[in-house]
Amino acid sequence: MSLKYDLHSHSTASDGTLRPAELVKLAGASGVDVLALTDHDDVSGIAEAGVAAQEQGIRIIPGVEISVSWNGHTVHILGLQIDPENAALLQGLQGLCKYRRWRAQEIGRKLGKKGISHAYEGACEQATGALVGRLHFARFLVQRGYARDVKDVFRKYLVTGKPGYVSGEWASLEDALGWILGAGGLAVIAHPARYRMTRGKLRRLIGEFKELGGRSLEVVSGSHSRDEYFTMANHARDFGLLASAGSDYHGPDNPWIKLGNLPDLPPGCDPVWNYF
Repeated sequence: MSLKYDLHSHSTASDGTLRPAELVKLAGASGVDVLALTDHDDVSGIAEAGVAAQEQGIRIIPGVEISVSWNGHTVHILGLQIDPENAALLQGLQGLCKYRRWRAQEIGRKLGKKGISHAYEGACEQATGALVGRLHFARFLVQRGYARDVKDVFRKYLVTGKPGYVSGEWASLEDALGWILGAGGLAVIAHPARYRMTRGKLRRLIGEFKELGGRSLEVVSGSHSRDEYFTMANHARDFGLLASAGSDYHGPDNPWIKLGNLPDLPPGCDPVWNYF
C-alpha cells in the first residue's frame, strides 16, 4: 500500500495558524503518512512536530523554506531532511529573520502613511512565533475590514506598486543551496509555477539551481493548476530532477488548500521521497 506524502507545510513558527503539534495531529487525521514541516526561514517548530509525530504514528521530515532573491524575483527553496541544528544553516536563517523584522516594520510604516494605523502592532498580534510576515499583515487587515479576504489584501496592499509593498532582499540562490546541502538536506524549488516567469527564465532558474546541487522540483503544489502539474513534470524530466509534492498548507483559514489532499504525481516522475 502506497504512503501519503505532504512535503510542504507551515506552522505558527512562521506564518501558519496551527502549532506544530496541532499541524501533525491534523496530518494524522487526514491520513498523511509523511509530513515535511517547512516553515519560512525558521526551524524552531521541528522538535515539537517530532514529538507529536511519534504520538500520531507518522513520519516528520525536518525542513525549511528559504527566501531567495534571484534576477528580480523572490523564489522559495525548500530544504528537506535537513539537520535543524546545523550551525551554518542557523546562522544564515538568523540573518534572514533579522531582515524580516526590519521589513515588517517598514511595511507597517508605509501602511501608516496611507492611514492604516498600528498595522505593525496588529501583525505582531497575529503572529505567535518570532516571524512577522506579509500573511500576518493580511490577516490583520481582513480583521479590520480593509479587505474581504487574504487574497484581496495582497492585491490591494502588499504586491508591487501597492501601498504596503517592500521589496525583498533575501539570500542568494548559492547561499541557500549551500546552507541546505551543508545541513545534509535535499533542495527543492517550491511552487515554481507561482513565480509567473517566462518559460525561458524559469528554465534558467532550474538550470542554475541544478548546477548548485539542487535536486528536485515541486511538481504538485497547492497553488498549481492541473495543467501546471504536467508542465512542471516535463521541466523536472528535462533537467533530470526529482519530483516533489506539497500542499503549502498554512491553516484552516485557507479552506481551498487541504493538508495532504494532493493528486498523484504525473506519469514518468521520479518521486523525491524515494531518496530520503
